Amino acid sequence: MTHLPALLEDHDLAGALEWLETQPPYTIADEIARMDAVESVITFRLLDKDRALEVFEELDPVDQQEILEGLRDQAFRDLVENMDPDDRARMLKEAPAKVAQRVLAGLSAHERQMTAALLGYPEGSVGRYMTPETVALQEDLTVRRALEVVRLRGGRAETIYTLPVVDRGRRLRGIVELRELVLSEPDASVADLVVTEPPMARATDPAEDAARLMRETNVLDLPVVDSEDRLVGLLTSDDAFEVIEAADTEDVARQSGAEPLERHYMSASVFRLSRTRVIWLMLLMVAATLTVSVTQLFENELNEVTELALFVPLLIGTGGNSGAQAATAAVRALAVGEVRTSDLLKVIWRECRTGLLLGFMLSVVGLFVGSFFVGWDVALVVAVTLVVICAWASTVGGTMPLLAKKLRIDPAVVSAPMVTTLVDATGLVIYFTAAKLILGV
Repeated sequence: MTHLPALLEDHDLAGALEWLETQPPYTIADEIARMDAVESVITFRLLDKDRALEVFEELDPVDQQEILEGLRDQAFRDLVENMDPDDRARMLKEAPAKVAQRVLAGLSAHERQMTAALLGYPEGSVGRYMTPETVALQEDLTVRRALEVVRLRGGRAETIYTLPVVDRGRRLRGIVELRELVLSEPDASVADLVVTEPPMARATDPAEDAARLMRETNVLDLPVVDSEDRLVGLLTSDDAFEVIEAADTEDVARQSGAEPLERHYMSASVFRLSRTRVIWLMLLMVAATLTVSVTQLFENELNEVTELALFVPLLIGTGGNSGAQAATAAVRALAVGEVRTSDLLKVIWRECRTGLLLGFMLSVVGLFVGSFFVGWDVALVVAVTLVVICAWASTVGGTMPLLAKKLRIDPAVVSAPMVTTLVDATGLVIYFTAAKLILGV
């Protein structure tokens, strides 16, 4: 089947319309995200009104802004009015002031109020991602009456599968699943079906924590309450998936020494790609001067035993890899809640022993490989260094993310590249110190 870009390039409008009618919204959104601003707007205008909204909500905020900037006033107003409030709030978070003002000005009073309420929560909080459009049930209703409420108000809600149950003051009492209502006797009481003390989050809690809580507890939707336990919304599973994907994408980027791209890779310019990477590369290059300084410090030892230089790449590479492995494991464990900052001492002890064991295994290989190229004395230096450097690198790699978390720094920032650079310099100190002690140079 011919792809959309080829159809547009051939000016095959009928073929492009047929393609857009037969493809699911997420596929269309992916194709639009690959295009430049002009092409994306032209393609978007080919969609009918209902399908356009479905595709629009699949796009990232940056791509949504480009679409909005190219739409006329009426199309603009229709699109933003029909968006879910939580999707609209996330888009406005990234939007320039001009676009944000135009969006808010085009909304009805009700939609503007909901959007403003979501924007009032801290950035990155679950309040920014929840939907305020919920169907809440009073705890004294019968099943028959509860289903009537769902039919009456469900069309305006983003989800009806999870139904929060509240008291007269809108304080959360629990939840009931729609399935339970449908399968229960009409005269049964909702209070008898309520799951009390369900997983929930405060509106000011980090969205990532709430999303991971949903994954751990296997719930479709998570009730969100304010400081007084009053229901303010639901975090739905699709929004939770987006939060986790964004967090994981950010972690992967920073673990590799770059800033998150925040848009489709194929639509990003070479300049934008370079900009996300150059700052970290400069910082790591400056940090790498430590390695040069250490090498100069032990220049006499290198001149006296030139064979030592042969194993420098092997040792700093092994140390860096060992530290990167530990750092990656620690960042992941922190992200999913397997490790807390209070576990710092336990992690130090665990990673130190792991590094020692790795070092002993590698030192056996290093001893024989080293003796093949140089004498047993230099090979022994390499073997001892491998044990110490692996223990040190694993300990540093495993603990730096926890220390960063304790200092309220993103653990991914001090992960693999930073750990590798630090271990390179300190690994050389370990190597040349071992050489002085063993060889007497």
